[in-house]
Amino acid sequence: MMASVNLDQVQIGENKYISKKALLSNLKTYNLYYRGEALQLRHREEEGELIIEGLLNIFWGLRRPIRLQMQDGKEPIKPAPFLSGRYANTAESEKQRKKLVPPTIEVTEPADQSEQGEEEESAHLQRTRSDVSGRRLGGRTALGNQRRIRRHRCSFNGHYYNHKTAVFTPAFGSVTNVRINSSMTTAQVLRVLLNKFKIENSPEDFSLFLLHTSGERVQLKRGDHPLSIRVLQGPCEQVSKIFLMEVDQVEEVTYDVAQYIKLEIPVLQSFIDKLMEEELREMEKLKQRYSDLRSMIQMHMKRLADKAVC
Repeated sequence: MMASVNLDQVQIGENKYISKKALLSNLKTYNLYYRGEALQLRHREEEGELIIEGLLNIFWGLRRPIRLQMQDGKEPIKPAPFLSGRYANTAESEKQRKKLVPPTIEVTEPADQSEQGEEEESAHLQRTRSDVSGRRLGGRTALGNQRRIRRHRCSFNGHYYNHKTAVFTPAFGSVTNVRINSSMTTAQVLRVLLNKFKIENSPEDFSLFLLHTSGERVQLKRGDHPLSIRVLQGPCEQVSKIFLMEVDQVEEVTYDVAQYIKLEIPVLQSFIDKLMEEELREMEKLKQRYSDLRSMIQMHMKRLADKAVC
């Protein structure tokens, strides 16, 4: 009997379950919203367990820079030696320089519309090209410096950074996505996301937060299943979004608090004034109560004193 009940339930978090029928109903609505788009989700059953898989949009909400790997391989980068003018144009030196320059590594995402323009011409930039290869024989000119800077810029999620520092902060609110399934927990999704962009920071530094337009902010627990929660929240990202944020930089905001966040200051001030008035009334009631009790005690003490005298 218990086994049949468990087969009808889908785990969406630690000690959190929902009926398979309800989740499939939400999934149908989700796929209708994204009909014909890459964000549509597929589902299947394995040994009676419902598994949903597909792309999950995650928005960047980082406040501090993140550190990216300098290269994907295990071998360290060896800079090409400086070649003097005497050997620079020889075929042998050119062959040697090509051997020493490591292959380029691209970590790119579809560029945001706002980031296009001048940076389109350098959309495929080398991440590990040696600094020496950008030098000009006979001195450095302003044009050479610009070329050298551009050569060291790398594309990350449609934005650019200098690979020599390997430190970058994605634009707040920009979006990326990862391919996951509904059985993966928040901790697993974080590892997939960090590995996708070769981010060296520890997954423990980050968490996923569900942000609503109302201002409500809920941190997903490590054992929650983000894809299932996204389906249950509905497909419209104008209502709610999943953000990647630093754990120590963000606090949760409950619904009760969120409903006051977007109100105008005069309205909030009127609430405060009413609360202060109510507080003053309660204080006066409390003072009057203790004053009455003190009078009663004093009267009783006086009666006892009169009886003792008699």
